[in-house]
Amino acid sequence: MERSPKAGRWSELRSHFHGAAAFRSWSIEANDGVIATAGLLFGFAGAGASNRVLLFTAAAATIAGGLSVGGASWAEQAAERDAQLLHTEQERHDLATDPEGELEELTRHWEDRGLRPDTAAEVARQLTEHDALAAQLEWEYEFDEPMPASFPVSFALGAGLAYMAGAVVPLLITYFAPVDVEPRAILVAVVVALVLSSLVAARAGELTPRRMLARTLVVGVLTMVVSYLAGELLL
Repeated sequence: MERSPKAGRWSELRSHFHGAAAFRSWSIEANDGVIATAGLLFGFAGAGASNRVLLFTAAAATIAGGLSVGGASWAEQAAERDAQLLHTEQERHDLATDPEGELEELTRHWEDRGLRPDTAAEVARQLTEHDALAAQLEWEYEFDEPMPASFPVSFALGAGLAYMAGAVVPLLITYFAPVDVEPRAILVAVVVALVLSSLVAARAGELTPRRMLARTLVVGVLTMVVSYLAGELLL
């Protein structure tokens, strides 16, 4: 049964999110949400802010941070897609005007990778017969086709939501914890959240758990300590 164009585009879009890079990126955004919001709260707490001020601060940081991260991610991915489209058009033009020259370039590429000249020529020929444009794009720019038009928006939504999911942790602690135990509760919750998100990021993103965890905890705890001290000094 032949797939519909819509199903094909959906399958293509999903493939972009199954790689380790997407999981790493979103896990890092979640960690950033935890650290940035908790650091801001610790700074206000050190300055003696009331629980109401802390709650509004956490809510504003969650919303503004998620929108900012989502917007930045969209701009980055949209720019990457524009570059991919430009490279694709250039390679399509080169293949149309000088197919033999492009085949020679592809052959030299495989020779540089260690294949014998006759083997490199055969590999280049077969790849060109299968999909000449994809073969050229893959060795020159490390992608075989431009990302779908919907990918920058989808990736941006994922990044923004990941950031907000992390920022919600200190926000909820601020809402539910009593004022006198709030800083300690935030600290404990942040450490637990960073440990869990770091382990998930390491597993999904093919990273070393110990190094990922150490980096995240050092940055997170240091950020909160510095923010708290800064709030006290400015009081």
